[in-house]
Amino acid sequence: PGAFSVGQVRDCKMQTLRAPVASQTALRQQAQRPAFLKAAVRPVRRASVQVANAVHLDFNTKVFKKELVDFAGSEEYIVRGGRDKYPLLKDAFKGIKSIGVVGWGSQAPAQAQNLRDSIKEAGLDIKVSIGLRMDSPSVTEAEAVGFTKAAGTLGDVFDVISSSDFVVLLISDAAQAKLYPRILAAMKPGATLGLSHGFLLGVMKNDGVDFRKDINVVLVAPKGMGPSVRRLYEQGKSVNGAGINCSFAIQQDATGTAGDIALGWAIGVGAPFAFPTTLESEYKSDIYGERCILLGAVHGMVEALFRRYTRQGMSDEEAFKQSVECITGPISKTISTKGMVAVYNMLDDAGKKVFQEAYAASFKPAMDICLEIYEDVASGNEIKSVVQAGGRFDRFPMGKIDGTYMWKVGQKVRAARDEAKIPLNPFTAGVYIATMMATIEVLREKGHPYSEICNESIIEAVDSLNPYMHARGVAFMVDNCSYMHAR
Repeated sequence: PGAFSVGQVRDCKMQTLRAPVASQTALRQQAQRPAFLKAAVRPVRRASVQVANAVHLDFNTKVFKKELVDFAGSEEYIVRGGRDKYPLLKDAFKGIKSIGVVGWGSQAPAQAQNLRDSIKEAGLDIKVSIGLRMDSPSVTEAEAVGFTKAAGTLGDVFDVISSSDFVVLLISDAAQAKLYPRILAAMKPGATLGLSHGFLLGVMKNDGVDFRKDINVVLVAPKGMGPSVRRLYEQGKSVNGAGINCSFAIQQDATGTAGDIALGWAIGVGAPFAFPTTLESEYKSDIYGERCILLGAVHGMVEALFRRYTRQGMSDEEAFKQSVECITGPISKTISTKGMVAVYNMLDDAGKKVFQEAYAASFKPAMDICLEIYEDVASGNEIKSVVQAGGRFDRFPMGKIDGTYMWKVGQKVRAARDEAKIPLNPFTAGVYIATMMATIEVLREKGHPYSEICNESIIEAVDSLNPYMHARGVAFMVDNCSYMHAR
């Protein structure tokens, strides 16, 4: 549930775009919202671009149909995906004979397989290849899903880059920062560089350099983890439109076809909806979101809540259920299918009072921290920190948090989990939703469009990351993402 929508804006998850009355529904729900939530989303003074001007993110496409939609009074363009659009890939990828997917982390296996399957279904003669270091353990994993040296679909990183018409660069942030001069130099004139994260632009701005002028530079950023991108794509084989939404951007259009290549890529990897952004807006919202409600805030708040509950006398196991399990289970599932206000409405009168107290105590401190994080990202400081950490990685590898006591308790709790008995704790819910709203409010204040705000702050959390954390553990997720960014 939720895989087909981009959420409701005012209810923090806009109604599915299939309904033309989405904004009317969202506004009606705003009128029904408890007073404390209305106050949290009141209009604020902005020093940056107004969100209502997001329609200026226009784009050129000769192949796909773009729609102007109204998100609670804010107009934005979007493109609908779906398997019925695959015949359009022939024109979108005109002139492209080879796509090289470089890397094998979270996104690369999903995107490479999805593109390969979509291209085959469209009946196109385009080869999708994987570029890796030949001594990488990922070679075996790529071979296991059908990419082989014998077939010419698996090769050395720079051999694949130099021979590809379209290079999809999916190596880690730290590796991009280190290798981008060689990568750009190796590309063919007129080729297209595809990014799934705007991080590289931030690095290059810090370095005072720009992309080569004779290549296209585009972005397609799925709003979910690679395993979710693949799983929902496969679901889409029987349910047209299933998938993970993507943002897309055209940073540089050297050939006049970059917009259609980007949209073809988004639809080829299974996006039910694609919405425009810029590389700069994407890396600011993405890096910020990961350090707020998507990952960092979840880790911080559950450890604080666990300590709070154990000090109040709960058993370790019960405290883990009331904090971690509550967020990754019933809170996330309810927000995914019904919106944030539904979590509040599920509580009895006593629970609503506790929720309000927790929300009121948490929102302002969360806003303070979220603003600091955003400004660190926007200034380039956070990007510098990531690059520097990557440079120290071989000498000082990252430790793992899942070895600490709380997360060892969690292993036992998850092993004995009964989904029907996971509690909805009103204090936990108040803290979590206040922090999610703070994450949203900073993005609103900084001028990000609603489509980006909802996908980066809500949908990615409750439809991709939190379910993964529910299955594998919050600590596992934080450790894994930290490692991937560094390597």
